[in-house]
Amino acid sequence: MDTQSATAKRSHAVCVPAPYQSHIGAMLKLAKLLHTKGFDISFVNTEHNHRRLLKSRGPRALDGFRGFQFLTITDGLPPKDADSSQDALALCDALRKNMSAPFSDLISNLNHTASNSDVPPVTCIFSDGFMSFATNEAAQEFGIPIIHLWTIPACAFMGFQQYRTFREKGLTPLKDTNHLTNGYLDTVIDWIPGLKDIRLWDLPTLFPRSRDPDDILFNFCMDAAERANKASAMIFHTFDALESELLNALSSMFPRIYAIGPLSLLLSKLTKEESPLKSIDCNLWREDTECLRWLASKEPKSVLYVNFGSMAVLTREELIEFAMGLADSKHPFLWIIRPNLVSGNSAVLPREFMEEIEGRSMLASWCPQEAVLNHLSIGGFLTHCGWNSIIESVSAGVPMICWPSVADQRTNCTYACSKWEIGLELSGVVKREEVERLVRELMAGDKGKQMKERITEWKKQAQEATDPNGSSSINFDKLLNELLVSN
Repeated sequence: MDTQSATAKRSHAVCVPAPYQSHIGAMLKLAKLLHTKGFDISFVNTEHNHRRLLKSRGPRALDGFRGFQFLTITDGLPPKDADSSQDALALCDALRKNMSAPFSDLISNLNHTASNSDVPPVTCIFSDGFMSFATNEAAQEFGIPIIHLWTIPACAFMGFQQYRTFREKGLTPLKDTNHLTNGYLDTVIDWIPGLKDIRLWDLPTLFPRSRDPDDILFNFCMDAAERANKASAMIFHTFDALESELLNALSSMFPRIYAIGPLSLLLSKLTKEESPLKSIDCNLWREDTECLRWLASKEPKSVLYVNFGSMAVLTREELIEFAMGLADSKHPFLWIIRPNLVSGNSAVLPREFMEEIEGRSMLASWCPQEAVLNHLSIGGFLTHCGWNSIIESVSAGVPMICWPSVADQRTNCTYACSKWEIGLELSGVVKREEVERLVRELMAGDKGKQMKERITEWKKQAQEATDPNGSSSINFDKLLNELLVSN
């Protein structure tokens, strides 16, 4: 059965992202891809993020259209200012404890109203892998296939898969903090499938640096990875050529693994220019498009793009060291400084920094990142190593300076710098001299030139993967055919 004939039955997918910016963006791209294949879409945000999106994008931004609707679910946390991001620890705890019953009610209501509307009953759930605490039980209750979307790479997921084993081996939690400084983190692990010559340091950073056996984030990620075995299938936002060894290893552990990425490239090839999907976006901050006009005034490959994502928080000292290092490099840059980037106080920059960069560089509060990375004037990217940023950088062919902080970012950095050789790592305490050196090397040095050649090749392979006969396109159609046949 081909995909077109299968989708003629009007499947209805409920899409549930984890309530973080990059997760929402990746799930929205997947939802749009499903809609191009004939699915009716119900996209479910938390009530808090729904309010943020309306404030950011306007009161009609989430009206949707025929066959694509936005719904909400409570996260069980006290109401908070619509401009504010929520505390990650509290949110993870809430996902585990508060959202399963409300989500089951949402599925029940959708099915109940289907007989009196033109929206068919729910036929499948596409859940962020970290949202399985809210979605797995509903899928089982209603007998609906559930597909987990992992917005992290396969290498990081494999790291999370080992958390239980590390605990059983006594490698975590730490007995004391001396382990962090005595070479313990340089210990090479040789028994993880698909992860060759990986150090403890290279694994997702929630391991092995916690001393608390009840650490909320550690247990949340460990349990989420283990709940993957309840999924009907799993999607990874990657492509076969980039992580073939990891994907092969995971395929021996789980029955249905599909690498479908980069999602942005696949979507651009499947979405018609006149499609209403083009008007839908889910950015939690208001985008400053003036930066695109500024970039148009710059020479090709001359501008460094700097963005630490939606969650990373800098200290005041780190902000100043980054600022002065960027200024001293003498290269033009576009730096995204979101409202809550600096802990404890506002992002006040030194006067000498502002004087030094005047007329040469630009600061903005948020931006359309894909458009920026694909701009001809961008020659490099200083990033926190969130997977969404790395896969978009690969898609655009832009080499990176990598400054990871939490979760999968440590593993992403290792692969970008050591395995794929498309990044330079900024490690340890941030110092302006090191920032300046790396910027100069990336933008004009020999290593920078070599990385540009390698990432250009990866960009070509990403394009090929999303062509009609490419691996990601084939995997997407295969997933839909197997899903719909089994349904």
